[in-house]
Amino acid sequence: MDENVNRDVSDVINYIKATEYALQRLQEMPLCNRLIREIHKVLLSDTRGAEKNPGEFRYSKNWIGGQGSTLRTARYIPPNPENMHEAISQLEKYIHAEDSLNPLIQAALIHYQFETIHPFLDGNGRIGRLLITLFLMEKNVLSTPALYISYYLKLNRVEYYDRMTEVRRTGDYEQWIFFFLQAFTDSARDAITAIDQLTALHQESVNTINSFTQRQQKNLLKLLSYLEAHPIIDISQTADALDLSYNTVAKSITTLMDKGLLQQTAKNGKARIFSYTKYLEILRKDT
Repeated sequence: MDENVNRDVSDVINYIKATEYALQRLQEMPLCNRLIREIHKVLLSDTRGAEKNPGEFRYSKNWIGGQGSTLRTARYIPPNPENMHEAISQLEKYIHAEDSLNPLIQAALIHYQFETIHPFLDGNGRIGRLLITLFLMEKNVLSTPALYISYYLKLNRVEYYDRMTEVRRTGDYEQWIFFFLQAFTDSARDAITAIDQLTALHQESVNTINSFTQRQQKNLLKLLSYLEAHPIIDISQTADALDLSYNTVAKSITTLMDKGLLQQTAKNGKARIFSYTKYLEILRKDT
């Protein structure tokens, strides 16, 4: 059980690292197959997919199906490696081609095509979902990776697979696009709700901090800003990050705990771990 939990945590951490890496690299290069491979390498480093050729498109067959499925019992068998490499090259060209379609429809087509090509031995789903965000950011539809479409797709997993299968079976893209746009709409509403709640929490926390002296406020506001990017902290790392003394950070943490803004939630060896729990509750809702 602990091993599975640790793997899940590693997956989440690597997904965040891959997203941050992708955003940084998008400032230096366009969304392309080279970048997709680089993101994949970050995503699968030091996780259960580390033996699945991180950062490399596959040179062998793979298949999609339940646990223990084989080529014979697979729900879907992606293109063989030779055709796969040609298909992923064509997809890259489409990403950068002039197209009169709305970018959301383009994103639906790109995601479907990527998952159908299935270019990696592992991690295709995570990369395919991240590809949606990166494409829409490159098209200036999104300014930040605030949209969490993965939850909707997981919640409606059977329909998600069935609709992609329907495209492969009949060529009916329209039903897939309608499903994708609904996923995008619901995810956007959830994101707006979360942003509104986080904004209200920020103001509530600032109002609490404003009740202290100006000297105290400076350090507390500095700590609050850090917590909104790192809602789980320990004293030493936070002190280093904020360039404050250990005792100053410890005192500020105690002050926020007394006001109910922080809670001690764990220990890592001798180090105590503190969480901005109200913030995390908003982020964790329905995920």
